[in-house]
Amino acid sequence: MSAPAPAVPGQVLNGHNRISTQALTSLAKASAAREFGVDAQDVRADWADDDGLLALSLVTPIRVPPLQAAMDPGRIDLVGGSIWQRTVQAKARILATVTELSGASLSRVDIRISGARISEGGRVQ
Repeated sequence: MSAPAPAVPGQVLNGHNRISTQALTSLAKASAAREFGVDAQDVRADWADDDGLLALSLVTPIRVPPLQAAMDPGRIDLVGGSIWQRTVQAKARILATVTELSGASLSRVDIRISGARISEGGRVQ
């Protein structure tokens, strides 16, 4: 008995592929944690239906530099911009990452910053 022929790249095969909500949530939390410089366990992710697409809501702290470093106007580039700027930029990157890695269709990402984690040194991402 011979083995089945290998699938042709790009060929669509019958059947179902499903990504569990838990897997999507883990992916979203990891992506947000990377963007905000925090642990994934500190990020909360919730999903909602948005006219057939997925809407992602995140609640997360954000890593920030010590106040003294943030108040130095010459160091704004070193701290990554304001919390607002960093959040707007992260929103687009999180949407792109979750979409690319999961194949899910996201309509939007909503982010609420729940607190600040002071970085002990080095650059804030």
